[in-house]
Amino acid sequence: MKSTPEPIQSGGILSLMAIEDTGAAEKIPTLDEIRGLIDEVDSRIVELLNRRSELSLHVRAWKSNAPETRWFAPERERQVFEGLHAKLAQTSATLPIPALDAVYREILSSSRALQRKLTVAYWGPAGTFTHIAAATKFGSSSEFLPSTSIMDVFSAVEHDRADFGVIPVENSTEGIVTYTLDTLQSTTLRVCAEVYVQITQNLLSLAPDLKSIKRLYTGPQPHAQSRQWLDQNLPNVEYIEVMPTSRSVERAGADPEGAAIAPSLASEIYGVPLLAAHIEDDPRNATRFLVVGHDDPPQTGRDKTSILFAVKNEPGALARALRAFEDADVNLTLITSRPSKHTPWEYVQFIDMQGHQREWHVQSGISTLKQESLFVQVLGSYPEA
Repeated sequence: MKSTPEPIQSGGILSLMAIEDTGAAEKIPTLDEIRGLIDEVDSRIVELLNRRSELSLHVRAWKSNAPETRWFAPERERQVFEGLHAKLAQTSATLPIPALDAVYREILSSSRALQRKLTVAYWGPAGTFTHIAAATKFGSSSEFLPSTSIMDVFSAVEHDRADFGVIPVENSTEGIVTYTLDTLQSTTLRVCAEVYVQITQNLLSLAPDLKSIKRLYTGPQPHAQSRQWLDQNLPNVEYIEVMPTSRSVERAGADPEGAAIAPSLASEIYGVPLLAAHIEDDPRNATRFLVVGHDDPPQTGRDKTSILFAVKNEPGALARALRAFEDADVNLTLITSRPSKHTPWEYVQFIDMQGHQREWHVQSGISTLKQESLFVQVLGSYPEA
């Protein structure tokens, strides 16, 4: 077996920093010399990445002989990122954390693919925010399967056409994605991870300017997220509802007087020019996505648990049910209602809470909730993003 590469020698770089600090012009290295140092560092990085890949193959061999193997371990990835952030904080870092995360997201994706290449279903086609969320969570070394609806994402995983599915669940300004909650009522899949994506909306069009646009193809959420900009800049256009985002871009690409609201990735994929950037009303706007599969991740110390439950249609029933979590000192981060798919005029409650279902206080809250409810369905516990 190859020996582990020695740690990177930083003497050359430290010497370079020392020379710069002296301010001695005659000692400042040339651009070619600096590039030579960069080439040396790159060479060592390649050696270490290759060594990491070799270790990933050992992980594959171990997992192949282990019962109930989990090929996607979000709790392990949480440990990796937290460890990297801690190491970076101990240095006089010039590398921003988001840049470090982006690099390691692809390193982890590549390592995971060496063990077993995962197929990830998402609400497509390509270029949607759900596609971006899937790529953000699983990296480009995974295989992505576009699906025509949220229900089809669930179906792909349930029928083993995909290992995992990525679905939107809530937006920070427009609230819950009702299609997702409705489908969660009738699936056996588990929620095993979450990911947040910053929402940046752009106007894509073949039209030469805003005055030439007559029709806007968009879904209700992108339209709502850009309402102020649209009222000011496109007050008289015809709105045509098209979902998901990529479909609206396809329609705009076939209409010289049409436009669509979409991420910049869709402009690159479908070749529809970006006419106006950052048209979202709230620059802090983000959407939360859930990863569904067959896994149950273990505790990490910072987890969420999602559940569905229903109570009797009588005064005080919901208040008594929710008191179970107050008494158990469990913090609820989301609660919303959806019509039951089984009985007219009855409702199912969807709740997110901090903590893992294996923690005693979460177990206590759920146990008490069951005594006050018609049914309780634990959808899963997973690392908090």
